[in-house]
Amino acid sequence: MSPALDISPMPAAVAWNPKQEARNQEARIGNGAPVYYNARLDPVNYMEGPLSTNPATRLRQMLARPGIITAPGICDGISARCAIEAGFECLYQSGAATTASRLGQPDLAIATLNDFTEAAEMVCSLEPTMPVIADADTGFGGPAMIARTVTKYAKAGVAGLHIEDQVQTKRCGHLLGKQVVSREEFVTRIRAAVLARDSIPGNSDFVIIGRTDSAQVLGMDEALTRLKLAADAGADVCFIEGVKTKQLLERTVAALAPKPVLVNVISGGLTPSFTSQEAEASGAKIIIFSLASCVPMVHALRAAMKSLKETGTDFVAAQGMGPREFFEVMGLWDVVNMDSKAGGTAFNSI
Repeated sequence: MSPALDISPMPAAVAWNPKQEARNQEARIGNGAPVYYNARLDPVNYMEGPLSTNPATRLRQMLARPGIITAPGICDGISARCAIEAGFECLYQSGAATTASRLGQPDLAIATLNDFTEAAEMVCSLEPTMPVIADADTGFGGPAMIARTVTKYAKAGVAGLHIEDQVQTKRCGHLLGKQVVSREEFVTRIRAAVLARDSIPGNSDFVIIGRTDSAQVLGMDEALTRLKLAADAGADVCFIEGVKTKQLLERTVAALAPKPVLVNVISGGLTPSFTSQEAEASGAKIIIFSLASCVPMVHALRAAMKSLKETGTDFVAAQGMGPREFFEVMGLWDVVNMDSKAGGTAFNSI
């Protein structure tokens, strides 16, 4: 662990024993458990200076400074390129969108750790300084697997991830019938993620986000209690899923202050269609739009396929965009210029 670690749920010199942690968990939760604090990661250390080229450090700087972070949900390389072109400064790798784009399946715990990390490696490579926040579902297993998830995401270039308190056979947070694990198991998940982050060589700035889906299952009081426990265990950001009103969002922000709060907006979902400005006015620090790319993509593709089927041509759907124009959105000139600077001649004419 980092030598700068001030206090953690278990001293750095003591080997972490998951079984012992499980036995001790109930005694600690709600009974004066030590609050995680890492002096190196204090937000005050990220308030000044130029934005870092390291995406995790950059995300921490954005969290520490004024202004809401707006992250559109991306589902593949095309949607990521379009979000970058539009000028967004943070991206969100949605679990639902990734499952849909890579597997053609619904968000019902079908995608695996490898599916998510392979998608993240591609997205993070497009603009390496761009912070990407990635969905990690339940962490894909127990503490050891959660630790592996954190290290794999960090290695892929992800700036931060969120881990939730649904059961392993989870579902989209805006569907009905959700089930959640106990408080103790949720906090164990967060603690495992934090310990894994702090064990990454080189003082990782990787951001851990604790998400609760319990508001729709056990009520807002329980959801806030769980997020407070997650924050005490070391979560850098608290994610309230399915918050149904502006007043409840404001209540969440006030209850967790000064911990940053993330709100997830899905059109037609449980949460109102807050704008970035409305979420910021309510005190939220991050707003994600999970299906902002894949739902419009479905509409566009349905229209394009219907047109092709009916007319026998894709001319109308292309809207005048030829191959060169399409590849320009995908970074054509970056590749051509790199080849030229290296002395290559393969793309002198293109």
